[in-house]
Amino acid sequence: MTIAARSFFAPMLLLLSAWSSVAAAQSLPVSVTVSGNIATVIIGNANNPVADVTLSFDDASGLTAASLGVSAQTVNISDPALLSRLSGGALTAMSSSFPVMITIEPPALGGLSQRRVTHIEVHTHALPYVAGSPLRLFKAQLNGPFRDITDGVLPGSVRTRGSTPGWSQFIIVTDLRGTSGVIAEKFAYLRTQLAALPIGERTPLSNYLDQAEDAVADGRYSDAAAALDSFTARVSSRSGTFIPDLWRATRDTQNIAGELLAGASTLGFSIGFLRDFGI
Repeated sequence: MTIAARSFFAPMLLLLSAWSSVAAAQSLPVSVTVSGNIATVIIGNANNPVADVTLSFDDASGLTAASLGVSAQTVNISDPALLSRLSGGALTAMSSSFPVMITIEPPALGGLSQRRVTHIEVHTHALPYVAGSPLRLFKAQLNGPFRDITDGVLPGSVRTRGSTPGWSQFIIVTDLRGTSGVIAEKFAYLRTQLAALPIGERTPLSNYLDQAEDAVADGRYSDAAAALDSFTARVSSRSGTFIPDLWRATRDTQNIAGELLAGASTLGFSIGFLRDFGI
């Protein structure tokens, strides 16, 4: 993160530590529209929304407003139960300007299924954008630990982007952890997902991760990106035939390809951030 970005967010962190005005979760209205493989969610008043969310599916079946199971709520950002779900301790926190949790939990009998990943963008005017922004999109299973899935942070005012192979809860977090540590966590997550594959599928993908990890350690960021591109290309070409790639609302399948593709995408973002901002 740049010095200017750190200076910009210092007052925000003071607010985070002092904020306690929301005692309990409060539901927010949501409006969902679907067109083809794209779903758009408006959170709050349609004329002056708190946020809008765009979901772009690689390949969806049974996609309707009802089958998505979308809800949103404000949360107490100082709630110990919420803080325990953020692994970065004091270095990761939600902002009082946007204390919103979005839950996408398709009903089991709703008929939704998807292959590979869905790209999610959360857009809000409640948060400011600066170059080198530490704002990140985090995801968790219901009541589980949150992790960083960001693959883009863009202006307008803030658009955080990520990808997901399945569904859960999403928040925007100010993440002041060192990027090298975040990268190490993302490599570890990918290796955990690879463990579910047979050795014939796992070995070549592990080799690409080894190449990328070595390149990052040496500061060879272009080589790291190339290794991740090869990783993603192989997963994509093997997906559906040799690597399971289906998620469905009945929760009886494993979308390992989606986990690998989403994990590689957010890892690539963090490597690029380290290259560009050096922290």
